[in-house]
Amino acid sequence: MSVTAPRIPAQPPVFHVYDTTLRDGAQQEGLRLSVSDKLQIATLLDELGVDYIEGGWPGANPNDTAFFAALADGAATFKHATLTAFGATRRVGLRAADDPLTAALRESHAPVVCLVAKSHDQHVERALRTTLAENLAMITDTVTHLRAEGQRVFVDCEHFFDGFRANRDYALEVVRTAAEAGAEAVVLCDTNGGMLPPWIGEIVAEAATLGAPLGIHCHNDTGCAVANTVAAVDAGAIHVQGTVNGYGERTGNADLISVVANLELKYGWHLLPTGALREATRVAHAIAEVTNMPASGRAPYVGLSSFAHKAGLHASAIKVDPNLYQHIDPHLVGNDMRMLVSDMAGRANIQLKGEELGFDLSDRDLAARITDQVKAAEAAGYTYESADASFELLLRRELDQLPSYFTAESWRVLTQQAADGEMDTEATVRLTARGESTRVVGEGNGPVNALDMALRRALHETYAVVEKFELIDYRVRILDQGHGTDATVRVLIETTDGLRAWTTVGVGENIIEASWEALTEAYVYGLIHAGVSPEPVGV
Repeated sequence: MSVTAPRIPAQPPVFHVYDTTLRDGAQQEGLRLSVSDKLQIATLLDELGVDYIEGGWPGANPNDTAFFAALADGAATFKHATLTAFGATRRVGLRAADDPLTAALRESHAPVVCLVAKSHDQHVERALRTTLAENLAMITDTVTHLRAEGQRVFVDCEHFFDGFRANRDYALEVVRTAAEAGAEAVVLCDTNGGMLPPWIGEIVAEAATLGAPLGIHCHNDTGCAVANTVAAVDAGAIHVQGTVNGYGERTGNADLISVVANLELKYGWHLLPTGALREATRVAHAIAEVTNMPASGRAPYVGLSSFAHKAGLHASAIKVDPNLYQHIDPHLVGNDMRMLVSDMAGRANIQLKGEELGFDLSDRDLAARITDQVKAAEAAGYTYESADASFELLLRRELDQLPSYFTAESWRVLTQQAADGEMDTEATVRLTARGESTRVVGEGNGPVNALDMALRRALHETYAVVEKFELIDYRVRILDQGHGTDATVRVLIETTDGLRAWTTVGVGENIIEASWEALTEAYVYGLIHAGVSPEPVGV
């Protein structure tokens, strides 16, 4: 049986990777970037190795104007990327030389300008309220003016695909006009995000017959932004626009990392500096931290779950060859394979996860015994998929490698409301650590916070390192919802010591009971990885 190799197009001599996270991505609902945020993200984008960073619209947005001024004053320098200013063609009835917004583009000190131009006839007549001929004149005048002033120019043809369907000849005339005026790339925009890959390919291929250098800008309203971008590249586009983590208004833009990873790893093209793609996961998550918009755990290539395996069948195959259930080596994009531990896990999952955490579970009987424990715990409501720390403690118990840092003798929580309506919560913890018994009261803005404060104070005299531990996330899940308020609950607690974060799980018949279990496990795990001995000093 013969195997047909996939068709892989040749890489064009010139190809642009253009990021618009700071402009189009910033239009996402709930996302607002300060000048400092934009500078941090721009530096990360440069580390990734994109060719162009679109910084925003100087003159139209005070924050963007300040960003370009900060760059002009040396607030950041780029080793690879070229700064680009976004703007629009001159206004109706003005000369480009006299238009204040065009002047702001000149004064931005950006070497490249990306102009948005109308390419849908109805938008020209109803939004701009001008003639089709005047719109073409606006494009020519603005492009030639900025070129004469020493700036390079790209042109974004807004609503191009919808415009092509409404008036093919005019949409193509806009492309021709921009190219003849001197635009280095004429970018075809699926502004409404309603296209599908075959439609994109057909229209881009027809536009390519003009001989103009074409680009592509896709929104994700059909869930096809990345596929549409690759289809446009197949049809002749030599310039791709997108955003990191797919940020953007409505459902977002094409995820630029996915686009580039597809072209580099599937087509074998060389688009980023050598080795830069290995920074993709780090950069994606670092930008997510700055934006305070977490990257999807299921994002292709860079998501936390991108190379996570749960089914026992998968794990058995991965023990033979990791590539049997992975389309690439995760390290190519700076990610890593993760084994998930759950009630679907088989012995192979447990062995691989143990190896990942640094434990030798090659003994089949031992691995089988731990597997049975995990399945029983999961049946009782525990989950170890997101609680690696609790799973490690489970392994240590079975391997007799779990240090005994403290013994909790009793704990209680009291919440009361004063006459003035103010709530008061305190927790009392009695425990023994290194042979010393202590009883501590902690106050907090809720029972879990009060328990955390009491446990921290009780342990601090013996283990000072706990001062660094901080609870950073707390999640509750009702497991048997039909039981109402007496249902079993699961609590996941995420803790950090400033260098790393870990998650522990607790299950109980009430939230406080489950929280106490997850909380104590968080402290035990933190003490282990801080290298603290449970024995008294000198023993």
